[in-house]
Amino acid sequence: MPALPEDLGAQVDAALREDIGSGDVTASLVPAGQQVRGAIITREDAVLCGCAWAQETFRRLDPRVRLDWHAGDGGRVAAGQVICEISGPARPVLSGERTALNFLQLLSATATEARRFVDAVAGTGCRILDTRKTLPGLRTAQKYAVRCGGADNHRMGLYDRVLIKENHIVAAGTIGAAIAAARSAAPGIPVEVEVETLGELREALDARPEVIMLDEFSLHEMRSAVALNRQHGGGVRLEASGGVSLETVRAIAATGVDYVSIGGLTKHVRAVDLSMRLSFGGG
Repeated sequence: MPALPEDLGAQVDAALREDIGSGDVTASLVPAGQQVRGAIITREDAVLCGCAWAQETFRRLDPRVRLDWHAGDGGRVAAGQVICEISGPARPVLSGERTALNFLQLLSATATEARRFVDAVAGTGCRILDTRKTLPGLRTAQKYAVRCGGADNHRMGLYDRVLIKENHIVAAGTIGAAIAAARSAAPGIPVEVEVETLGELREALDARPEVIMLDEFSLHEMRSAVALNRQHGGGVRLEASGGVSLETVRAIAATGVDYVSIGGLTKHVRAVDLSMRLSFGGG
């Protein structure tokens, strides 16, 4: 499994602060000693993700809350399946229920969508990438979920890869000049350049970035791009981007590109339908 994000605790703190604020004013309806047992159930097939966020939510509220997981991050779960049993004091369970489910629903949705695309290109050798189109404050969480779904992360932010786009090229004058400037300004950091035509691709290949992004290329143009790259020695990785769907991704992968990047993995997710069912015992 991928390593958990270092800012996981801060994400949980922010979510609890947002939801509970100065205090759960409804919690007083529940006797202080009331105990509760229950389960988190998925109502649809999914790839589970977010267990550590749910665990940390309840740990921060009351360490006496116990979660027993029947599945883990990256595991496939089926509709109607119990993914976790929960027990402990009722007040913290009720206070943390929504925050825990929000994390699980969002991150499972991201992992599930990633897995759909990974499965769609299976056997082609092409890798699925995410983008920076993530929810503010939850980038590391969603990128973790992408990896749990079997896909890979593109750059984490603006600091760990140079990505030269049209406006950067205009400012630098040429693709070659932009790549040279990037090498000088950020030595040791991978350089990627976006191209929109085969002519721009040829210029980019001459400058030898690590990756060239083929923006909105047709399938025919992608195949031509792969052939041109091979003629240049094949040392540059090619990434297809723009207008990718589950219906088109396999044909794109079959052109021979190395990567397909998809903003929808993190931007267009629909939360997985989960519910928590509780029963109350004596205090």
